[in-house]
Amino acid sequence: MIASVATIPTIPLGPRPAGTGPVGNDGLSAGAAPVAPATSAHAPAAVALAGFEDFYRHEYHSVVALAYALTGRGAVAEELAQDAFIAAHRNWERVGAYSAPGAFVRRVVANMAYSTRRRWAAEARALARVAARAPRWEPPAAEHDAEFWRCVRSLPPRQAQALTLRYLEDRSDADIAEILGCAEPTVRAHLHNGRVALAARLSPESGR
Repeated sequence: MIASVATIPTIPLGPRPAGTGPVGNDGLSAGAAPVAPATSAHAPAAVALAGFEDFYRHEYHSVVALAYALTGRGAVAEELAQDAFIAAHRNWERVGAYSAPGAFVRRVVANMAYSTRRRWAAEARALARVAARAPRWEPPAAEHDAEFWRCVRSLPPRQAQALTLRYLEDRSDADIAEILGCAEPTVRAHLHNGRVALAARLSPESGR
């Protein structure tokens, strides 16, 4: 078993580089001392924990960006990303041995994002049934590509996930297949169908 970590706190964008002060929000355990060189029977656990911390710091921002592209909500994106890293930490002896452990957390995020959006849809339907007239709220103007990502999120889940991994992270077909747990020809089909649907939705004739 790896050394236990009580919590994984939110890490703000732009974490403090290692070695500039006590471990806090940029690490896994506020106030914890740096991992000492392995000199005892606990050495494998210490090395495993150090490997997870490096993995967490290296992948965190990219995984949050993926979750944001799939959900459109910053706070939800951070929560999903941290849940995925917690799952990886709990199974790090297995996940850390993967050739691409980043694929594991991305698959967890993709699946949770889909479940979250389904839950939102169910909640929205329930609210519509009890609210005769819902107040209308217009979000503030977003970045120039907000409409593009709204269209991506409106696609079938696997198409949205495949396109997000391609456009946001420039992932190859093989990477996407590993992350989503499907075959490369299936990925190519999702990408093709998603692009065709996006082109139709973003064309001037679509009325958007």
